[in-house]
Amino acid sequence: MKQYNVTGMSCAACSARVEKAVSKVPGVTGCSVSLLTNSMGVEGSAKDSEIIAAVEAAGYGASVKGAQNSTAAQAPGEDALADRATPALKRRLWWSLGFLLVLMYFSMGHMMWGWPLPGYFDGNHVAMGLVQLLLTAIIMVINQKFFVSGFKGLIHRAPNMDTLVALGAGAAFVYSTYALFAMTTAQVAGDTDAVMAYMHEFYFESAGMILTLITVGKMLEARSKGKTTDALKSLMKLAPKTATVLRDGKEQVVPIEQVAKGDVFVVRPGENIPVDGVVLEGETAVNEAALTGESIPVDKAPGDRISAATINQSGFIRCEATRVGEDTTLSQIIRMVSDAAATKAPIAKVADRVSGVFVPAVISIAVVTFIVWMLVGQTVGYALARAISVLVISCPCALGLATPVAIMVGNGVGAKHGVLFKTAVSLEEAGKTQIVALDKTGTITSGEPKVTDVLPAQGVTEAELLRAAAALEQRSEHPLAKAVLAYAREKRTDVPEVENFRALPGSGLAATLDGAELSGGNLKFIGSQAEVTGEMRSASESLAEQGKTPLFFCRGGKLIGIIAVADVIKADSPQAVKELQNMGIRVVMLTGDNERTARAIGRQAGVDEVIAGVLPEGKESVIRDLKRQGKVAMVGDGINDAPALTSADIGVAIGAGTDVAIDAADVVLMKSRLSDVPAAIRLSRATLTNIHENLFWAFIYNTLGIPLAAGVFIHLFGWQLNPMFGAAAMSLSSFCVVTNALRLNLFDIHSSKRDRKIRNPKHIKEEKKMEKTMKIEGMMCGHCEARVKKTLEKIEGVAEAKVSHTAGTAIVTLSAPVADEVLKKAVEDQDYKVISIG
Repeated sequence: MKQYNVTGMSCAACSARVEKAVSKVPGVTGCSVSLLTNSMGVEGSAKDSEIIAAVEAAGYGASVKGAQNSTAAQAPGEDALADRATPALKRRLWWSLGFLLVLMYFSMGHMMWGWPLPGYFDGNHVAMGLVQLLLTAIIMVINQKFFVSGFKGLIHRAPNMDTLVALGAGAAFVYSTYALFAMTTAQVAGDTDAVMAYMHEFYFESAGMILTLITVGKMLEARSKGKTTDALKSLMKLAPKTATVLRDGKEQVVPIEQVAKGDVFVVRPGENIPVDGVVLEGETAVNEAALTGESIPVDKAPGDRISAATINQSGFIRCEATRVGEDTTLSQIIRMVSDAAATKAPIAKVADRVSGVFVPAVISIAVVTFIVWMLVGQTVGYALARAISVLVISCPCALGLATPVAIMVGNGVGAKHGVLFKTAVSLEEAGKTQIVALDKTGTITSGEPKVTDVLPAQGVTEAELLRAAAALEQRSEHPLAKAVLAYAREKRTDVPEVENFRALPGSGLAATLDGAELSGGNLKFIGSQAEVTGEMRSASESLAEQGKTPLFFCRGGKLIGIIAVADVIKADSPQAVKELQNMGIRVVMLTGDNERTARAIGRQAGVDEVIAGVLPEGKESVIRDLKRQGKVAMVGDGINDAPALTSADIGVAIGAGTDVAIDAADVVLMKSRLSDVPAAIRLSRATLTNIHENLFWAFIYNTLGIPLAAGVFIHLFGWQLNPMFGAAAMSLSSFCVVTNALRLNLFDIHSSKRDRKIRNPKHIKEEKKMEKTMKIEGMMCGHCEARVKKTLEKIEGVAEAKVSHTAGTAIVTLSAPVADEVLKKAVEDQDYKVISIG
């Protein structure tokens, strides 16, 4: 899919217009336009020039994304992603406010409250009118984009929100200008009563106020849209700028672009790994949180693979580059976030959907009104006044305010409780969620390992075990060691110094304490140095079943006990999951952990489904599958969650997570409490109800007001409405809408008393699925697992594939019959050998 930047779009009607125009270009097989990122993804064989010409013919601008850029992910550079709209709108707003205040002083301050003016204006009503006309004209020129975009939409038969704003402000200005000229004529004729009557039919301040208030909304919208690209910027900043490569036996620092596949590079402790590669020499622990979201570093030895943007924590390593540029894991994640943002369908606002019918209808009614009154013998002025009254009273203020005012108040309520909605769309749509997908680490769990169990061996006290363990771990930088030390400090344990400390990557630690050899690590390592009783082995297995990591310690060749460490579940997680389920929402947990650990955490949290062993690329795939079953909200905090957060209908980021995850999400939980997820959905539902109420009153107002303005009731009841009262009615309707929206301030987002279940027709059916186990030779690493998994899950009828390179198996879950030959051929086409299928 080729991506383009699109300029000039202001609402969902614009993006729909662009999508429709490009879809008609010969050779285009697919087109998706994102209003949020002002971008467009196009599939097919059409030329760039033809696509750009189609966009320009529709009244907008377009350019190829990344045409002047060689960024690894083929995404726009940071300069191209800079927010230029917000500063421009801010300047427009300040200038508009300055002239509006002067206009309001003349129109309202002097005429209603008698504020002083220069003596020249005493009794000179024409001069007063001319000043208001000039001030309003200046505001209209400052905000000319509304008129350019609005009337361009009319010319292209695609009216949008700008069309509504332009018509409202334009109608008020045109009628006021007419009243000014009529007043001038009356003053020349010496008709004082007519002059005063026309003075009260000036609506210049209404035109200025409409434009200024809409500019405020546009600026806030542009600011939110600008921040959505921060996700890509943050991802790009993760990529190291230089690498230390070996050239002619000497170390040389070169720009990252000059690193080629096969180059040998070195990484010292604390440095970022520049490109994907394989370790040739040295042992270390690598923090892969930037890619996996998991906090525990992974031990690396010769032959192990490493990824760009991860951090070398402990040892000096020499590596060979295997994937550089746009092929690195980080670049692939950047590309996934960019593609997901560009292909995410924009959700049309209610007012934009209605405007396509509403605006032409109002114009038609105004024209018909003018013609009818002319046919019944009225004067041009009388008929024109009735037609303009229709336009003034049907000014879309109430219709336009119905959604944004409720959104604004809802956002304020959320912010007070630490729940931030990035866009109006996210606040509108969060309440429609049917499935919530939760990332495990940092979302359901705290994201930091803690000591959960201390099991001393027979004849050893808990204090002795903790003292020895803390003494050994105090020299280690491993997060599990930090957990043990934190627990020791909490227990106020005296921690002695050890001698001859050694870190054994992949096994554990060793040192000398009080003349005795002290060791700590996994069962295999300690089992080679001391006897581990069957009771201790059973305890270890039980701890592992609960998702905990058992650390064994021995001293002088004898086992002294086990300390279990785990990423513990947050205190509010079970209650949050229960509240979501009581709202009729299905809860799914996603994690890259093994099946046993994942299911243990899932049981504690009470989720409906657990999906384990999911790689970063796989999370986005899982979200796409879940979206076929209902509207999905993804909750996560790691960079590896960014593609899934962007791909989901609603992305929810935990506040303590990485900046990228937060920027890629639609909703941010600042307090990092999972209980804020049901609170956010609850607030969204209340806001949606409020929006529906506002729209109802706005439409009722127009339904009753337009016939009254047209003069339908003049001969029936003698009711006649001039534009001045039409404007007053318009203001009253807006006041009602705003007042109703303010009721949201009284809403308690954490109260579950009014929760109701929504009907979800797309829940997974309880059906027995067929499983096949494939024995596969040739898989050597996690990359091989991912390759086989991706290949199998592309096959129609394959619901899921769980692949293990250590076991040499792939457990394939089928939703429909698939022949063994199809499965075998798919895997062997990837250069792996299938031994059997059972």
